[in-house]
Amino acid sequence: MSRVPGWLGRLGARLTEMSERLDERRAEVEQDQDDGPAPAHRAADPVVPAPRPATPAGPRPDPAQAVPWGVRVAAEAGWRLLVLAGTVWVLMRVISAVQLVVFAFVIALLVTALLQPTVARLTRRGVPRGPATALTAILGFVVIGLMGWFVTWQVMENIDTLSNQIQNGIDDLRNWLLKSPFHVTDKQINQIAKNLREAIGANTDQITSAGLEGVQVVVEALTGILLVFFSTLFLLYDGERIWQWFLKLVPSAARPGVAGAGPRAWRTLTAYVRGTVLVALIDAVFIGIGIYFLDVPMAVPLAVFIFLFSFIPLVGAVASGALAVIVALVTQGVFTALMTLVVVLAVQQIEGHVLQPFILGRAVRVHPLAVVLTVAAGGMVAGIGGAVVAVPLVAVTNTVVGYLRQYSLEVQQPQSPPEPADEVPVAVAEENAQDPAHEV
Repeated sequence: MSRVPGWLGRLGARLTEMSERLDERRAEVEQDQDDGPAPAHRAADPVVPAPRPATPAGPRPDPAQAVPWGVRVAAEAGWRLLVLAGTVWVLMRVISAVQLVVFAFVIALLVTALLQPTVARLTRRGVPRGPATALTAILGFVVIGLMGWFVTWQVMENIDTLSNQIQNGIDDLRNWLLKSPFHVTDKQINQIAKNLREAIGANTDQITSAGLEGVQVVVEALTGILLVFFSTLFLLYDGERIWQWFLKLVPSAARPGVAGAGPRAWRTLTAYVRGTVLVALIDAVFIGIGIYFLDVPMAVPLAVFIFLFSFIPLVGAVASGALAVIVALVTQGVFTALMTLVVVLAVQQIEGHVLQPFILGRAVRVHPLAVVLTVAAGGMVAGIGGAVVAVPLVAVTNTVVGYLRQYSLEVQQPQSPPEPADEVPVAVAEENAQDPAHEV
């Protein structure tokens, strides 16, 4: 016990001495930093690490480099898509403002694609281009007008007979429902008829306003017909100069690609229109013959309707076929309607699997899903006219995009220089030329 206080005292004195030496060393280091390098005789002193001076902050990295690469790619694609969407929106607003003019010009392009081969054939036979253009355009529109007049005449001639047959068909359908296993009563049928009459009476004002709006529709239709006629006339006569003028509006860097894509797009449009007309004509003839032998009334007007509706892919065929089946059902009964359905389905299957691949070819074929979506989008945007022009627009766009992609690849890939031909020495060539026995 007597030695413990002494031991503690020595330990405390030793710690005090070490603390004093550390304070002295710290003071010397601070003085060395202020005055300069330390003297040489202090090199042997115990080294106490000095605190590291704060390193100056370096330049901050670019914020764009701090963003992950995937996010940057998505942002770059996103703002470009926004620009494209805005451009398409503005374009659609402009088109909707002048919808009649746009549709007239597009229909004129389709009619021109149908009639232009006739003009070219007449020109090759020596007919001047002006008379050939006028003759082809006038005959084409006369044929279209005669088709419309024929349909109207047939409907007006058979409307009374058709009304009587429809009334008889409705009576037969009512009797069949009363005797059917569905347990439909006469009271329920009368209630349905009453509801229909009340609905028509309640909407009399709307029907009247629709009739008044029909006058405006007729005026717009006549205006559109005139625009289509004159546009077709000028496109047939001066289409090449119009195309050259359009090329001058294209930037010079993109002009060669557009100049090469234009003729290919026109060939695609011509093949599509001519093939569609031929397929529609075959459908109308064979379905018309089938429903004629089934004694369906107004077989010829229905065939003309089938021809016109065939210009709307898929949807038009379904609508025209359904119209023929409904007319057969209400006029001739269930059996005739089933036979009409068989005829329509058989002709449409032959069309889809034989006629279209053979007549239209692979150059203008569009996937059925693309056709359905395109027709639906065109109908939602611009009604029946949009549904008609949607598919040829997609076919032409597909051709143009495919050509421009191939053209860009050919421009980007440097063409390999031609291999040098085998050089023949001049002396040998002169010797061969002087030797009459030498054969090349």
